[in-house]
Amino acid sequence: MSTVTFDTLKYVEALQKGGVPENQARAQSEALKEVLNFEVTTKHDIKELALKIDAWFEKIQGEFTLVKWMIGFNLAISVSILFKTFS
Repeated sequence: MSTVTFDTLKYVEALQKGGVPENQARAQSEALKEVLNFEVTTKHDIKELALKIDAWFEKIQGEFTLVKWMIGFNLAISVSILFKTFS
């Protein structure tokens, strides 16, 4: 993720040149800095997340395949035991 860069000193200086008192300029600068302090998601971030999700789904799919084989094997053994018992 990338963040927005904000130069508070330049902002304060610009406000002071416009006639805003220094303490008010600093307060406005800090308030704006708080508003702009957020992370931006890029296309690269989304692609990276998609790759991680795909890898996770492949792992889960492999585990489900193993579980299906185990259930099938246990079912076959159970049927053969029941067949031998009642035959």
